[in-house]
Amino acid sequence: MSKQNPRQLAFLTLRDVHRGAFADVALDRILRQADLSDADRGLMTELVYGSVRRQRTLDALIDRLGKKPASKQAPDLRAILHLGLYQLRYEERIPPSAAVNTTVELAKENGLAGLSGFVNGLLRQYIRLTVKNEGESEISQQNPLQLSKDPVERLGILHSYPDWIVQLWLEQLGEEETELLCEWMNQPPSIDLRINPLQTSIAQVEAAMLKADILVRRVPHLPQALRLIGSSGAIQNLPGFQEGWWTVQDSSAQMVTHLLDPQPGEIVIDACAAPGGKTTHIVELMQDKGKVWACDRTSSRLKKLKQNAQRLSLKSIEICTGDSCNLPQFINLADRVLLDVPCSGLGTLHRHADARWRQTPETVRQLSTLQTELLNKTSAYVKPGGILVYSTCTLHPLENESVVEAFLSHRPSWQIEPPPSNSPLMDLRLPAGWIKVWPHRHQMDGFFMVRLKRGTGD
Repeated sequence: MSKQNPRQLAFLTLRDVHRGAFADVALDRILRQADLSDADRGLMTELVYGSVRRQRTLDALIDRLGKKPASKQAPDLRAILHLGLYQLRYEERIPPSAAVNTTVELAKENGLAGLSGFVNGLLRQYIRLTVKNEGESEISQQNPLQLSKDPVERLGILHSYPDWIVQLWLEQLGEEETELLCEWMNQPPSIDLRINPLQTSIAQVEAAMLKADILVRRVPHLPQALRLIGSSGAIQNLPGFQEGWWTVQDSSAQMVTHLLDPQPGEIVIDACAAPGGKTTHIVELMQDKGKVWACDRTSSRLKKLKQNAQRLSLKSIEICTGDSCNLPQFINLADRVLLDVPCSGLGTLHRHADARWRQTPETVRQLSTLQTELLNKTSAYVKPGGILVYSTCTLHPLENESVVEAFLSHRPSWQIEPPPSNSPLMDLRLPAGWIKVWPHRHQMDGFFMVRLKRGTGD
């Protein structure tokens, strides 16, 4: 089987992931060495991310159809079965016979020729169990799973999530909405652009995209956002990229900076800045007038921020490499502080195929401790009367509401402040004062954000 075969390369990537590599890193490493057409790159990417994302469902199918459970299968065989079952269950454009035959070939080409008959038999058994007549409902495709009536287990197996994440969402949303959220997080992510108003206008970018046959549409409530519709090819080849007309940033991340509402001439600190999407947005909203301190512990990630700022022709950014918990030079300095903390990323699981398997209740507890410390320390950088926006891309109350409530309980001079009256975010504000973006309701990444004001007498 050719080294440029997308299924073979998908298998090699999956093998790396099962050995501990991050899915996006492993995929990028192999794609950089490959010479594939755009269509084959797309197929390989879909097979890798889909197989990782649907891992629990695919394992449940192996448990049902094989003599040994998935956990007892040889790792390479399990990866090959994942690829075959993923194509049969989720890839409607691939004929079942092609999915079976190419998966059997994968087994033969990767030292598992003696098990090729088993691979063939298991996949054909799946097809027999899921044959459906014209007009029959999708329910028949779920029969091989033998789903439990318990909603946690049913949703976890059917949509491929660990039980603890399903339980977390059930507690906040109930069963019907949790299922909608599970389905949403299994869709390929959309790509949003944020127009740079210092270089262009949203109408000018729309016109340039239309001329290049790239479909885009505006995002409600967000004056700088355009969403790419359908396939667009390499981002850096799109009209306006080299000229700094726009940058890639999801709509909900754009909301965070609108909530901060920075003004020209102010001093603003972005306490966890890299790779710089929100930093550059702050500068754009300030019309590149004032000073924005971009702080991060990792100099390599700040390098990316510098490159983005140069491409967008932004001048007001000062780089500060260091731990944002310990920057005494900033005490009482800033008109506004943005604290977009490291988090579990449960609002962006569609973008990170393996994140649902990497995060655990214990990692969430550890992150909550770090987030609490960051909020306590960086709040000292805000001038009396100034603003701090706390934000995450997670949907876990322990990292969101609990952190903010604990902070406010010890600081009577601080209070939650609503978005500015002309803000596009007023409609999303909850009674408690914060904003929570649910992907299945708002069609964008899951986010939590709250605007906090320090009292003048503090």
